[in-house]
Amino acid sequence: MRVAVVGTGYVGLVVGACLAETGNDVVCADLDKEKIAGLKKGRIPIYEPGLEPLVVRNQREGRLTFTTDVGSAVESSEVVFVAVGTPPDEDGSADLQHVLDVAKAVGQHMNSPKVVITKSTVPVGTAQRVREEIAKYTDMQFYVCSNPEFLKEGAAVDDFMRPDRVVVGVDSDEAQEILSDLFAPFVRTGNPLIFMDIASAELTKYTANAMLAARISFMNQIAELCERVGADVAQVRKGIGSDSRIGKSFLFPGPGYGGSCFPKDVRALIRTAADCEVTLDLLLATEKVNQKQKKVLFEKLSGTLDGRIEDSRIAIWGLAFKAETDDMRESPSVSLISALVDAGARVIAHDPEAIRAARDIFGETIFYADHMYDALSETNALVVVTEWSEYRNPDFERMKSLMAEPLIVDGRNLYDPGKMRELGFEYHCLGRGNPV
Repeated sequence: MRVAVVGTGYVGLVVGACLAETGNDVVCADLDKEKIAGLKKGRIPIYEPGLEPLVVRNQREGRLTFTTDVGSAVESSEVVFVAVGTPPDEDGSADLQHVLDVAKAVGQHMNSPKVVITKSTVPVGTAQRVREEIAKYTDMQFYVCSNPEFLKEGAAVDDFMRPDRVVVGVDSDEAQEILSDLFAPFVRTGNPLIFMDIASAELTKYTANAMLAARISFMNQIAELCERVGADVAQVRKGIGSDSRIGKSFLFPGPGYGGSCFPKDVRALIRTAADCEVTLDLLLATEKVNQKQKKVLFEKLSGTLDGRIEDSRIAIWGLAFKAETDDMRESPSVSLISALVDAGARVIAHDPEAIRAARDIFGETIFYADHMYDALSETNALVVVTEWSEYRNPDFERMKSLMAEPLIVDGRNLYDPGKMRELGFEYHCLGRGNPV
């Protein structure tokens, strides 16, 4: 099948590469000339495990091409995916300007019947707006559908190739038949390909992310309660996660959720509901809890150092909002580092992939370590923010010999409190009883 993907950001690039991998002829279009030039040379603008080999191989075999000419990409395709950004406006609503710009281009270059699919995360009613925009410029037959993405950063390729489910909103048998063929290779193992009305598909994405965000905020509050009563949130998590009605996912406490999806989608769903005169009290609380949680690591550190933040040397392990990505959008590390810098601390940060993104945010106001241990020299404390695998089983004796004070604030509960006590560390984590 001939497919165009407009937008080569995180979603568009994964969609294009994975569809090419299953034999489709895919052209990815983007107005960013520098990005497209780099992609043509096999340079991937994001860190995503497994993506680079897919892009390189499918380019080499001629199934995947890149262009800045959106019009020609539309003209050459049967199916057009709209995968451009929908950044939040000041009121939390999704900015659809880029989506509607693509719709306009589709209408202006409609040279044959096409299926147009909104892949960007968009509020209910967007497909109708896309349809109206296209119809301004053509009388030719076309179909507009919704296919929300459920890609986890750090596992996006696997999520696309082996999805839990594929959700498609359609309003015509013709479009459903075409998309059944397109998505068939990804649901061969029996995971469902779910067709529904377009409004329900648009709402499904926001609802899924909002529910997961609510679970995270809930567990962060339970972790706070555990600290007050001397309980261990790790044991509580095991106890409730064994209940099949609850499950084990998204029950780990942490320094607050971040990234490109959860914060934006929670706010957008709150805004959509408000426009419909519905108040989502649970999500308002979820957002409030998350903003509070992003201050927890600084508060723990400040309390432990007893007012000695100014001129202290603080090591940070982990800058990305989660492991296996270089994405720092709304990362807890940003809130923490900003607070530390404002308080006069000297920050030395390490991350396996996100240093470049950190430089774009903080410039030279902090120091950057090439190696995780390099960040520890003569530091008064280490704060673990991101759960990268290389942080999970470090050389504690080496750490202790490098640090001026053996103080660790662990925002991911990576280490055993009893072991840390035996090793001579002052160790603070989330929701595991009294600090040691």
